[in-house]
Amino acid sequence: MAEPHPEVVDPAHPLVDRVRRICLAYPEAVEVAAWGRPTFRAGKKIFITVSSAMDRPLTIVFKPDPDDVAALDQDDRFFVPPYFGPAGWRAIDLDRPDLDWAEIAELVDASYRQVALRRQLKALDSSGRSPLV
Repeated sequence: MAEPHPEVVDPAHPLVDRVRRICLAYPEAVEVAAWGRPTFRAGKKIFITVSSAMDRPLTIVFKPDPDDVAALDQDDRFFVPPYFGPAGWRAIDLDRPDLDWAEIAELVDASYRQVALRRQLKALDSSGRSPLV
C-alpha cells in the first residue's frame, strides 16, 4: 500500500481556513486532503486546490471560465500552475499584500461552476444567496 503524501500545506493556516469557509459554502462541497494539500470538491471533482511550492508558499489553483483565461493570462498576479495548467487551470498567491477576497470568492464561484453537476448548480442558483467572502 502506498504511503500517504506528506503534508505540504498546513490545513490550519488562517488563509487556508478562509478559503475553506468560502468553498464549503457551496452545495455538496467537501474538503479532501490529496497530495498533501487541501482540495475542495463538488462531488468528486476538484474545484479548488490550496497548494505550495518552494517559491510560492501558499496559492489557490482554480479552473476559470474559459472565456476569462485570456484576461487572467494578461494579469501578472495569475500564473499557470504545474500539472493543472495544461487543462486550463490558473493560480494566484494567497499571501499577496494586495489580495482581494471578493475576487477570490468570484474565482472560487467560477471554478465551482466549471465542475459542478447540474443539480448542484440548481441548488446554488435557487438558494438566492451568495457563498461567504
